[in-house]
Formats: sequence, structure tokens, C-alpha cells
Amino acid sequence: MRNFLARPASSVAGSMIVPGDKSISHRSLMLSGLAEGTSEVTGFLASEDCLATLKAMRALGVRIEQPSATHVVIHGVGLRGLRGATQALDMGNAGTAMRLFTGLLSAQNFTSRLIGDSSLMKRPMERVAKPLRQMGADVRTHDGTPPVDIQGGQPLHGIDYAMPVASAQVKSAILLAGLYADGPTTVTSPAICRDHSERMLMSCGVKLDIDGLRTTVHPPQRLKAQQLNVPGDFSSAAFFIVAGLLGAARGGLIIENVGMNPTRTGLLEILRSMGGDIEVLRARDSGAEPVADLLVRTSSLEGIEVPEALVPLAIDEFPVLFIAAACAAGETVVTGAEELRVKESDRIAAMAAGLKILGVEHEVLPDGIRIQGRSGTAFGGGDIDSHGDHRVAMSFGIASLRASDPITIRDVANVATSFPGFVELARSVGLNISEQEG
Repeated sequence: MRNFLARPASSVAGSMIVPGDKSISHRSLMLSGLAEGTSEVTGFLASEDCLATLKAMRALGVRIEQPSATHVVIHGVGLRGLRGATQALDMGNAGTAMRLFTGLLSAQNFTSRLIGDSSLMKRPMERVAKPLRQMGADVRTHDGTPPVDIQGGQPLHGIDYAMPVASAQVKSAILLAGLYADGPTTVTSPAICRDHSERMLMSCGVKLDIDGLRTTVHPPQRLKAQQLNVPGDFSSAAFFIVAGLLGAARGGLIIENVGMNPTRTGLLEILRSMGGDIEVLRARDSGAEPVADLLVRTSSLEGIEVPEALVPLAIDEFPVLFIAAACAAGETVVTGAEELRVKESDRIAAMAAGLKILGVEHEVLPDGIRIQGRSGTAFGGGDIDSHGDHRVAMSFGIASLRASDPITIRDVANVATSFPGFVELARSVGLNISEQEG
């Protein structure tokens, strides 16, 4: 088992660049594989999750070259050029990949099976399968979880689907299936969620009608190849945004080339409302996505009640937000975040267990948590089980900035699924984290 040992650190400083955006990297491979012609992607995230998507696209007949870890060249086969894989497609730990592939493969004329690691095989898939069945797809799960079996060759028809929960993965799966439907497909979300799929589909020449929370895709004749530079992943930057707020040296911490898609940056609004000093520099566009550099300074944080409207815009960043809340004066309350229960782990339970070990007063709620923070040294030391969840593991690594004693974080191998090089980058700006076998 791989573990982190996070010793107390006094401050972080300097400048850094986080790896490419995971969500965009997944989608760049899929849509480029369906395009006509050759697409080139730079800034690609060579994490285990994204490499699972790359391997799956190759198994489906797409030729992909990788001149370097972050540079990918995809030779598209066209909308109807995929071919059946000779064995089950292994998504590893990548829930995004499994849900998006379920939508894409439901429209093909061959049979597919999707599997994953022990964590992914427990995650819910009916939220995707149900609307796809309404489109005419033959998608089967095992009591609601993987393996996902897809019997191809079923004609799909457009539907008008209202998602019960805001989910970019569900929306994207339906839009991908909608590329092959006999007419327009509409998805309505109850709240704002990520729009990377919509931006990339439009850059490939697909006609979309977007009216507030309502998105309609019109089946295209073809997808255009693209040249794409993937921005830094905001979810990865989030760990260092919080680190900077808890202990940046004089001059602050600069995080360069961060993706600033407004459907992803709810954490910025939350942290600023807590008193966080985060300055956006050099705001600019990188293809269809906005990017900027962030300057983060040490801040005296105050506890707040997090607006539920911001929850879908910060759902992946809540583990590290809980660390910030533990270091804020007063109480922070998060509700409306039941989605955290069905991530790579039950993130509410996993974070609460770790906070208890580190001496943080809190109350678990059915759909969130109440944290009583304290400024100064907020954490003791201890031995924490990350439950194999990469974001839980990295969040408790950041807690070492306000800890009195070392923190051991167990079962961290899955950090490589989203953030290869996390330990090296953390050490480069002043954190004292090491990786160990044990």
C-alpha cells in the first residue's frame, strides 16, 4: 500500500503549473476520435484516468500517437468508424470515462462491456443508463452498478430529458448518444453544471442550441478535427489555492494557466466569501476555454453557510474546502451535497473520519457537514485512511500546513488517477510531503 507522510510545513511560495484538465482531456480523446482528420492535443493530462480513455479509444480502432506524455495526436475515424473491442473496456477508476463511453457506445452497431477497478465497480450507473434506454438504447447494469453491457445496433431517437440532479457526466453521455439520434436531443439541468462537452462539440462544428439550463444537440453529418491546448485543471489547482490561503509566504503563491470555466470555479466564490485573497491575473482564452493565472495570499478565513446554488460548481473541490473550513474562525455549513456520497468514496464520511482523528469538531449531515473551525493550528497529527480516494488523500496533505504533528495518509495510489506528480509539485512550493510504502 502506498501512503503519504505529511509533516508540518510553515509556508508555501513561488509559482507553479498544475497538470492539464482531466475533464477536457477525456473529452478531447473521444471527440477527436470521432472527427474526420487528425487532431492534436497539447497539455494533455497523462493520468491513469485519462490513459484509460486513451487505451479504450485505441481498442475501438482509433490510431493515437503520443510523442510525449502531454502531447497526443489522434487520427479520427469519423462518426461511424469505431469498431468493436475484442474484450471488455477497462475504465480503471475513471467514472467520467465509464459514463461518457456508455453514451457513446450505446449508439454503435457492436456490443460493448465496460468494467473498472473495485471502487468504480460500486458506483451508480443507472443515472446514465435510464435516459439512454429512453432513447432506445439497450444498456444493462448489474443491480445499478458496473459492469455495463451495451447491445449495439439499436436505432436511437431524440428525447427531451430533464435530469433529476445536475450532472455533467449524465448530460455529456446523453449528448454523445444524441450525435447519432434520428432528431434533436434536449437535456435540461436543474442547476448549472460543467459545460466542457458543449464547448468542445461546438468547436468540432456540431450545432447546439443553449437556452439557460436547456441544451439541444442536432445530429451532425461529421465532426471537424481540432487543435486543442488543455488548460491546467482547476480541481488540481484547488489544493494549492487552499494551501496559499492557509500559509503563503510574503509575495503569495502563483498558480499559472488555470482553467477558469465558470461552471468549474464555484470554489473561488466560496473561498472569497470566507475572506480568501485570490487575485485573477492575465485572464485570457485558450481555444474554447477561459484561462488565467491566480495569485493567492495568506488570509484570515471566516466560516460561512455555503449557498446550495454553488454546490454543483464546486462538488469535486469540497474535500479541500473542508480543510479550509477547519482553519476558518467560526462555523461552516455545507448542505445539498449528497452527490459527495457516491464519488470515489463517500467523501462526506471519509473526510469526517479524518477530521475526527485530527481533532476537528464537526457534525455529519445527511447531505453535507457542519465544521467548527479555528484559526492558527487547526489540526493535530494522526493516521488517516483515504479510502483510496485521491481527493481525500491530497486534501489531508494540504492540512499539514496547519498541523502540529505529522499526518500519515493511507492508500494514496489513486492520486495518480488525477494528479501525477502531486508530491513533487507540492514539495517544490514548500510542503513537506513524502510518499512511502507501508
